[in-house]
Amino acid sequence: MKVNARHSGVLQIEGIAVAQISKKRARELKQDDKFKKATMHAFENVSNRLEGQGRTILYGIGALLAVAILAGIYSWWSGRRADEARLALGKAIEIAEAPVSPSPLPNAATLSFPTERERAEKAVKEFQSVAAKYGDPYRELARFFAAANLYDVDPARSVSELEALSKSGNDEVAARAKFALAQAREAGGQYDAAAALYNELIKNKDSIVAPDTINLRLASVYEKQGKRDEAADILFRMVDAARKTQGKDGKPAPQSAAAREAADKLESLNPTRYSQLPPEPRTSDLPF
Repeated sequence: MKVNARHSGVLQIEGIAVAQISKKRARELKQDDKFKKATMHAFENVSNRLEGQGRTILYGIGALLAVAILAGIYSWWSGRRADEARLALGKAIEIAEAPVSPSPLPNAATLSFPTERERAEKAVKEFQSVAAKYGDPYRELARFFAAANLYDVDPARSVSELEALSKSGNDEVAARAKFALAQAREAGGQYDAAAALYNELIKNKDSIVAPDTINLRLASVYEKQGKRDEAADILFRMVDAARKTQGKDGKPAPQSAAAREAADKLESLNPTRYSQLPPEPRTSDLPF
């Protein structure tokens, strides 16, 4: 099993849409322009009212307004910097998601790599560049992506960096790193360690990783350990809850891909438990 941005299910951040960023930047620039004009207009009004009342007062007010103007400029600069960071991160993610093909793809504009290792090496380099150039939260996210992609190049170093990131002060990064670390342990046959990490994530109700995603992996580990009943129990609870969940309109809620996968696994693992599930909602009952 590969622990990387495309296959592990860990990395759920999508690429940044350039058009959306451009529109957002335009709105921010317009707001900043209004702020600057309003500030200068206020300064002129105050100057007129206080004319002849002493340079000291004007200098004091001017200093305060200068600080406000600088704050506006910094806001514009930091927003622009954040956009640059998001674009750089999006570019790195595109590399990590690029297809692997031994021969060039028909569409020359489509980025591809001949091997997974080469793709991983390039992605790691791009993510490390983002981490070195920009501040948080982009730095920690880039460090995580780099560590996850590094698994295809240097598994031991990847695990070491994921362990460090699992203790990050950024809760989202820490949770994703812990999940990726659990997958690495599972891939290495360290099932007890993997199960312990998955259970830690399940107990954390604020975890960014979806509970069903964690439970699917935990059931898989239990199955590999020969704990088929424990695995079946997890899968049964997942599917049972999904089939009983109702929307605000009182109709059955659409089942997630994870719930459907759990149902398939349970049917194969323990047909008897599968037969005890409530009936699957009819398509006509679902709110589409």
